[in-house]
Amino acid sequence: MKSLWKTWGVVIVSGLLIIVALIAGADITGQDTESFGTPGILMIVATVVAGYQIAWSAIQALRIKMVSIDLLVSVAAIGAMILQNWWEAAAVTFLFALGNALEKATLNKTRQALSDLVDAAPETATKLNADGTTETVELWELEPGDTVIVKNGEQVPVDGTVISGNGGVDEAQITGESVPAEKSAGSQVFAGTWLRAGLLRIEAVGIGSDSTLAKIIHRVEDAQDDKAKTQTFMEKFSAWYTPGVMIFALIIGLVTQNVELALTLLVIGCPGALVISIPVSIVAGIGRAAKDGVLIKGGEYLETAARVDTVVVDKTGTLTNGRPELTDVESLDPAYTQDDILLLAARAETASEHPLADAIIRGAKNRGLVVEPVELAEPIAGQGIRADVDGRVVAVGSAKLLNDVADQSRILELNERGRTAMFVGLDGRAIGIVAVADTVRDDALVAVKELQDKGIRVVMATGDAQRVADNVAKQLGVDEVRAELMPEDKLTIVKELQASGRTVAMVGDGVNDTPALATANVGVAMGAAGSPAAIETADLALMADRLPRLPYAFGLAKRTVGTMRLNITVALVVVALLLLGVLLGGVTMSIGMLVHEASVLLVIAIAMMLLRPTLKDDAVTAAPADVTSEKITG
Repeated sequence: MKSLWKTWGVVIVSGLLIIVALIAGADITGQDTESFGTPGILMIVATVVAGYQIAWSAIQALRIKMVSIDLLVSVAAIGAMILQNWWEAAAVTFLFALGNALEKATLNKTRQALSDLVDAAPETATKLNADGTTETVELWELEPGDTVIVKNGEQVPVDGTVISGNGGVDEAQITGESVPAEKSAGSQVFAGTWLRAGLLRIEAVGIGSDSTLAKIIHRVEDAQDDKAKTQTFMEKFSAWYTPGVMIFALIIGLVTQNVELALTLLVIGCPGALVISIPVSIVAGIGRAAKDGVLIKGGEYLETAARVDTVVVDKTGTLTNGRPELTDVESLDPAYTQDDILLLAARAETASEHPLADAIIRGAKNRGLVVEPVELAEPIAGQGIRADVDGRVVAVGSAKLLNDVADQSRILELNERGRTAMFVGLDGRAIGIVAVADTVRDDALVAVKELQDKGIRVVMATGDAQRVADNVAKQLGVDEVRAELMPEDKLTIVKELQASGRTVAMVGDGVNDTPALATANVGVAMGAAGSPAAIETADLALMADRLPRLPYAFGLAKRTVGTMRLNITVALVVVALLLLGVLLGGVTMSIGMLVHEASVLLVIAIAMMLLRPTLKDDAVTAAPADVTSEKITG
């Protein structure tokens, strides 16, 4: 409240004094400098009220050997008072103070995304004790491993894993998603989100400053204070520009012997709009991105993201779901249906710990089949598994597990299409085929196409076999495929592309991607639940784990840079027009200050256009059915 009064109180008091002075007959033409009475005294008081903070700021800047905009205004106001032009002095200081107050208010608006995040931080939790009782505790009283209860309408207090319960959680503050995410046992939840339906019992993992929300707040704070290269240049330019204006005004005053003209040049030469044009655009752009679940480390990376023309993207877990799924079930014997074959295979695989076994079992359960575990089984390395299923020998794997030589043409055909196909044998005879594969993400095709529409080349880099990579490339239409890579090979690819003059973004989600993420011009991490090392190394993080956010982020970066350039142009044009107006006559000190402050507010208003929501609802965005039905391994 004290800060608010300090900002707006002086503006209000100064403004009221000027109004009373005008009512009392104050001269605003600057011609009547002989008479002095109540109007003149009121104007002087108004000048002091609005100008003392400006003068103090100028003095503070001079102490650190910096010539600030405040010094230009202070000199101009003092000069006007010496010339007994009370109205000009009061108007200049009042308008400058008003401009500063409005500037602070609008900048606070651009930082609203950070304020929303801070407000979202929970303070208490309902802890479940060992004896079954519950109690409300402060967050600092919790420890990792504690169990907390979250009821319908309550805020999730910690990062953790759902132990039991079901519910829809609003994760908009973390991921930018508008649709509540369904949570059940094993699901991850984040502090600061809201349970909109159901009841959850959660094991605490990240508490307080260790939570994802706290890390986001810290990262956005750092990002909004981080300076872009353009901003750094403009600040250096301003450091020379401002004293240059003072010297220019002094020379003009000496040459023309017109002190008022020199003082007016000081006012119109204020580079306020020029200086504010860059940081307000960066803060607005980063703030908008944070609201949409895209974290950008700072202005430098925002500028770089706008220049990206090549994206190197990891496959597994990025373009694909990273989890094998059942894709095909075929019968080779009319006596057995597909469900019969799948049930036999699933029951045999209950004795296996192989990831592909889990895919077969899940596929069977998804079809409503009851998969009972077997007791006798023999995993055979490199071939598959044999199991006793109701007194019959069921084999799942290669042809080597069968007694009869089976026709492998269909197996080879499925393998060529990027799937891992296996025979299902009964008592040594092949009766069917099952195949599993990793699946292309529903939103991958849309993301790749949007990147290409923005003129960005998409290079897929994967450690998988060439045939698997080619299959993905065919489905998604990527521009280039690099397969059978080691982690260090991805780093080499990034360096090669940079050496050829490309601005490269690397997208990944695992620890093995961190060297390439760190070397790329822009490193992009996928998802709030991704590798902490990848998220920490990356310059940009897609918290929603949705690929279409990637082209959106690059588009927002380009809009932000475009806004910065527009604001710089506006600021320079206004100064040029004012200078021309002063030299040709007609632009007074007060008019110059009015137009100057209007230009400051204009560039802020232009930057605030970035805060408008432009993100389409990608939660339901999916690739066409004929694409999502295709599968791959890896």
